[in-house]
Amino acid sequence: MRIDCHVHVVGTGTSGTGCWYRPRGLTRIGAPFLVRAVGLTMRDLHGPDFDRIYAERLLAYVQGAPSIDRAMLLAHELPYRDDGTPLPDRASFYVSNDHVLDLAQKHPEFLAGVSIHPSRRDAFEELEKCLTGGAAALKCLPNVQGIDWNDPRHTRFLELMAEAGLPLLAHTGSERTMPVMDAKLASPRVLTRPLEIGVTCIAAHCGTGMMLLDPDYLDVFVEMTERFPNLYGDNSALAALNFRLRPSALRRLKQGALAERILHGSDLPVPSSGLLPWAGGMLSWRAHRETARIKNPLERDAKLKEALGFSPDTFTRAGRVLRLPTRA
Repeated sequence: MRIDCHVHVVGTGTSGTGCWYRPRGLTRIGAPFLVRAVGLTMRDLHGPDFDRIYAERLLAYVQGAPSIDRAMLLAHELPYRDDGTPLPDRASFYVSNDHVLDLAQKHPEFLAGVSIHPSRRDAFEELEKCLTGGAAALKCLPNVQGIDWNDPRHTRFLELMAEAGLPLLAHTGSERTMPVMDAKLASPRVLTRPLEIGVTCIAAHCGTGMMLLDPDYLDVFVEMTERFPNLYGDNSALAALNFRLRPSALRRLKQGALAERILHGSDLPVPSSGLLPWAGGMLSWRAHRETARIKNPLERDAKLKEALGFSPDTFTRAGRVLRLPTRA
């Protein structure tokens, strides 16, 4: 089974999904590009039925992508203070767990990546609900949501995740589209305690940083994979116009033992493009042009990753890492 383990849901709350979208800063600037990446318009974004249209578009892309069988849809949690106070004013958007769980229950092409801040006052109840509902992983952005997984107060929450076999998919590396609460939490080291407890972790983007702008934690990620057999990374956003990928990083991610820890992820609706990989000598002009002609963004990203040299196992590995629900 070939899985894209990193597909974002965006919603405005139409159809009672509980989602909202209030872009700030670069998120506001990037909104037209993000909706265009899934074949929609700003008129759709502000229309009365956006959440349904967006979900249907994702479903059509999965069904129409020869290289992808299923996609994990990601909820998006609010930032919280340590005392459990939510901080909606520090967020650009919110996607409820109920929405992604509902989509995954209705469509076998989808998996549910839920998002729970462990400082929530109802965090344990929400975790139990999501596990019962078929959650495949828990997604978070530690530097954006203010989650220090090494804080001893989160130990019991992590123990429950380990007992349930629920992986933790955590953003690592650069973040330039949403307000950042604590830049230090971009390092893969934020996953040290979960790994020690026994939680399988996926470092989204493998700790890569935008060149000249942000710290790059690829070396930290590589070192941690040597210490922890339950640490993986995904290659989401590594075929985009964001200066995360460089030739030396690509070579490391494709070779030796590290190649066996990489999962495929697109980061849709982040637009994928072979332009920068071509400019960096990582992709031929022909491959760049051939993939640019693919209209389906999930398929385009998959073909770009193939052209960049990621192995077929990259696409199927998530089937052994994620908590796949059993269906009647």
